[in-house]
Amino acid sequence: MNNAKNLKIKQIDKKNISFKELSLIKNIIFWVDIIPGDQTHKNAIFAKPFNDKNAIPQKLTGDNFYIKSNFHGYGGKSYKCIEVNDQIYLIWVDQLSKAMWLKIFKVQEKVPKNDNEYLLCDMEPRQLTESRKTNFDTSFIISKNNLLFGLCEIKHRDYLFSLNLKKTKQEIRIIKKFDNFAGNLSSNISADLFSWIEWNAGSMPWERNELFFAIIDNDGEIQNIKNFSNKFVNEEKNVSFFQPYWISDTTLVCSEDSTGWWNLLFLDLTDIKNIILKKRIIKPLTEYGSPQWVSGISFFSGNIKNLFCVAKKDNSWVLEHYQNCECIKELKLPFCSIGDLDVCDQKLVIRGCSFGCFDELFECDFGEKSHTKLLNEISLDSINEYSRPESFWFKGFNNQPTHSFIYKPLFERFIKPPLIVKAHSGPTACFDGSLNSEVQYWTSKGFTVAEVNYGGSSGFGRAYRERLNYKWGILDSYDCKALVLDLIRLSQVDSTKVAILGNSAGGLTAINALCEGDLFKVAICKYPVLDLNDMHQKTHRFEKGYLNSLIGKYSKFRNEYQLRSPIYKINQLKKPVLLFHGKKDLVISYKKTLQIKEKLLKNNKNSEVIIFENEGHGFKNTNNKKQVLFKTQEFLEKTLNI
Repeated sequence: MNNAKNLKIKQIDKKNISFKELSLIKNIIFWVDIIPGDQTHKNAIFAKPFNDKNAIPQKLTGDNFYIKSNFHGYGGKSYKCIEVNDQIYLIWVDQLSKAMWLKIFKVQEKVPKNDNEYLLCDMEPRQLTESRKTNFDTSFIISKNNLLFGLCEIKHRDYLFSLNLKKTKQEIRIIKKFDNFAGNLSSNISADLFSWIEWNAGSMPWERNELFFAIIDNDGEIQNIKNFSNKFVNEEKNVSFFQPYWISDTTLVCSEDSTGWWNLLFLDLTDIKNIILKKRIIKPLTEYGSPQWVSGISFFSGNIKNLFCVAKKDNSWVLEHYQNCECIKELKLPFCSIGDLDVCDQKLVIRGCSFGCFDELFECDFGEKSHTKLLNEISLDSINEYSRPESFWFKGFNNQPTHSFIYKPLFERFIKPPLIVKAHSGPTACFDGSLNSEVQYWTSKGFTVAEVNYGGSSGFGRAYRERLNYKWGILDSYDCKALVLDLIRLSQVDSTKVAILGNSAGGLTAINALCEGDLFKVAICKYPVLDLNDMHQKTHRFEKGYLNSLIGKYSKFRNEYQLRSPIYKINQLKKPVLLFHGKKDLVISYKKTLQIKEKLLKNNKNSEVIIFENEGHGFKNTNNKKQVLFKTQEFLEKTLNI
């Protein structure tokens, strides 16, 4: 069958394109998206030319793949494009075959009119690895002798491995077995110097990790492993390195948080035995990094001649352009969140979200001085249709300044509006003020909505994030209550109509807050953390040591695990609670939610528990999402007498 027929697809409505996991090579943009019209767990990798808004996406992979990484339980980027000579090697992880796949393309120089065959297939899809239960990270490297290197997780251990790109369904070759966790594999341009980070099971990677370098010889064997240490950075300090990224054969950039903020670090590796700190850029209140729940996060892209970095500063983002390690331009971005960044020469693609629009793809060419388009492309015409987030600081636990976003009602329905307080999951995640359809739904109904970045949230430096250490289940709930008291004091909300919402870890925060005092009247939670004892016993490997810092070591603080678990407080909970959970949740079992159902219904006739048959941790089905929203509205109107 003609390959072109396989690759062509119908034009997709641009609004339905997610542009997740962006890559940019040879003026071609790659991304992962759902297959139009397919209702199953299948997706594909797509491509289109840079800066061609009307281009019809080309589907590069077939209909029989579920392209997804499960590395360390959370995964991250599920594929990688690597330019090899004049070809593009597309490598992806497929959950259906439980294997890695390879397909090779070349760019078609002249695309026929009304065609979407931007890439021509040089080699049909080939299954590189045997089918087995292996979690692959996709920070792949291809050496000059046609070996592919990567990181994988097998039976709760991390390994550095290699594959022969000419072989099919092969067993991976283990090069190094790591003591604990490893991530962020990268190499220099010649692919003879490797770097990665490692961390111990007792820590999360953003709490403490180590930066390693190694030489790879012509036979693919690892030589001269070097642990980076510097008196100005990580001697006698708990420091986390973020995304080591090579910009030349001898220069690497990363960020590190020895100052309490993730700031830039340039290293010279001309001699791996004598690593030189080339340049250190320290900017307070600026974060060139974030907690690494997933792999493949991109804050840096480019090379030493044109390096682009993004950083969060004061709840907004900046883009910096570096040439030879010197910043030549800084551009304030109109985004409140950034999902992806990639660069080819001076062409740049970003998936970002502003206060007035959902995630969108933005493309700009700094070589043609067209970066101002990045600002002009974002339309603010629709901003009046939405409730805009207002940054609101208040005194939280121990009177420390604590951040939140307040969304005011779009119209005056009440003398004083009811209040919905949202506690984020994570619990070291954060609310960034990005456009959220659920928040806008409530403001359109006359509610005020507050998103609380309680102590422990990211984006405000290490000290802010470490406020939650040993205090999860206490400080987070306290901060939510402190915000409500401040809004009541300012006469901004109705004190008799206050609800708290939380998903996953936010569910623990919400129910604990409901149990303490009479401030919150109801709680609504999706797939909540209810039992910390159970979480300690059954959580996946990546999070196994997380509770050590959030609560304390289980052997010593076992009593605290019970005291802070909502499941042991249900008898004292007399207020209405609405819970949603999916039977396919592999992170938090729905059985814990069912376990408290009878007690909840007995304590308060308005309490409800709703279980979805085909949902996991994070609801996907659109109809189910609508049902959750409508059921929540009905519940709030009934319990708050609205």
